[in-house]
Order: sequence, then C-alpha cells, then structure tokens
Amino acid sequence: MIHIPVLQKEVLEYLNPKLNENFIDCTIGLGGHTIAIFEKNKPKGKVLGIEVDPEIYKELKSERTSFSNRLILVNDSFTNLKKIVKQEKFSRVSGILFDLGMSSWHLEKSERGFSFLRNEPLDMRYSLKTPLTAEKIVNYWSKFEIERILKIYGEERYANQIAKEIIEARRKKSIKTTSQLVRIIKRAVPKRYLRGRIHFATRTFQALRITVNDELNNLEEALPQTLEILKKEGRLVVISFHSLEDKIVKNFLKTETQKSLIKTLTKNPITPTQEEIKINPRSRSAKLRAAMKK
Repeated sequence: MIHIPVLQKEVLEYLNPKLNENFIDCTIGLGGHTIAIFEKNKPKGKVLGIEVDPEIYKELKSERTSFSNRLILVNDSFTNLKKIVKQEKFSRVSGILFDLGMSSWHLEKSERGFSFLRNEPLDMRYSLKTPLTAEKIVNYWSKFEIERILKIYGEERYANQIAKEIIEARRKKSIKTTSQLVRIIKRAVPKRYLRGRIHFATRTFQALRITVNDELNNLEEALPQTLEILKKEGRLVVISFHSLEDKIVKNFLKTETQKSLIKTLTKNPITPTQEEIKINPRSRSAKLRAAMKK
C-alpha cells in the first residue's frame, strides 16, 4: 500500500531524531513517518505507535518489517496518551508527533463513507467503538444542531440551506449513503457553488467526520499530556489540516510558551512546497507547528 507521509522532511527536521532516542507517533496510520524516524534513531531507538482504527492496527501488526522489534503498537485513542505510556513503561521520550490528517486508507479502502466520491454507508467512525455515526446525525439530530456543526466544524456558508434540505429529505426517506447526502447538498446550494475550487460536499463531510470522532476535543485533551511525557528538550510536532485544529495547536503553544514550559520552534506554521502538493495533493492544507520542552 502506497502511503505518502505529509511534510516528511520537515517532520524529521523539527523532531530531530538521533541515535537510540525514543519517540511516540500518536497517529501512526500506515507508518510513513515512523519508518523515517527509524532510519535516524537506530540501532536501539524505539517508537510507540498509537492507532485508533482497529483495521489499520491489524494491517500494521501483520506487516512484519525489519523495525518490528523497535516498534510498540497500541490500538487506542491518543486521548489516553499518559495511560498508554505508563502501561507500556515507555520512558525517556525525545519527541511526540501528531499527524491529524485522515489516511488515504480511510478514503479509499475503509468503506465507511469518508469520501463523497464513493457510494458507501454514512458511518465515518475511525474507531468502531464510537457510538455516534454520520447516519445518526443526519437522520436524528435537529435542524439547529446540524446547522451548528456545519457552520462551526465545516465553516460552511450554506449551513442553513443544507440543514433544511437534510430535514426535508429524511421526512420522505432515511439518509443511509454518501451518494444520497451528496445529492441533498447539491440541491441545497447555489449553482455557482457547484463549480467552486473545492467540492461542494467537502465542508459538510468534514463537519460530520469531526463531530462523529470528536476530533477537536480529543486534540485539546491530548496536547497537555505531551508535556508530562516529554523529557527536557524533547520535541512536539503537530500537523493539522484545517483552521480549527491549527487554532487549538497555536493557542496551546502560545499559552505554554508564556508559562515558559516550552519554546515554540515555528514562528509561523510550516506548509508543504508546491512540489510536494503536486506529488501529494492531499497535503495542500497541511500546517506543521513545533515546540521544544524547556
């Protein structure tokens, strides 16, 4: 499976892995960044990889690589970071990485409705333990609640019209698939919006995914735990993919810098080069911020 890790050169530059150091990849996915870290922290450096999705976790587990003896894999949410570190007795951590992007596996292979370009059930859960699905939101939440998440998490300017159209549609028939939802959004928005730079369903799908997986609250919960785990001069690197995530990271770094607990290493977020965007179009909205624990 080809997986192109986003901002790989920059991740290595800011994490700065050295021989025999230990790292945590909080969103290991298909392991792209971890493999790059392993090249630098050999021969004895370890990586604790956390993956919330049980299917990706299983796939990673089965891919036996030359690094297997240095990789500790855990199927859990990074909100439990401190607990996981304690449980695995993982110490002397030189760096922690979060890559908050959705993996290409979710879009292309999961069949859980992450992509508006495929006809799949409206699920959108990373972990199947999550009780909420996108289908539940569109079929049972009130117009007010749907409009609110589209506005806040999708930054969708036609949130009101889309929410209204969802309510109308579900009166006639339950909304079960991504294709149904895309048709509903298409009816709700002005014609010119259909020709926009980004697909007209992008923001609605983003809002549903963030809500289903409680992504922003999870990030807010996890970031403070990193400072308790990192050793002195240990580094934190976070790649976010939309303005709400980036704002949380930016505010966290600002607050902790003011308390003199960390030193921010990135004055402005680092973004991909045009060259990288050409090779990997999904990287276009990525922003990397980094800090060092004092």
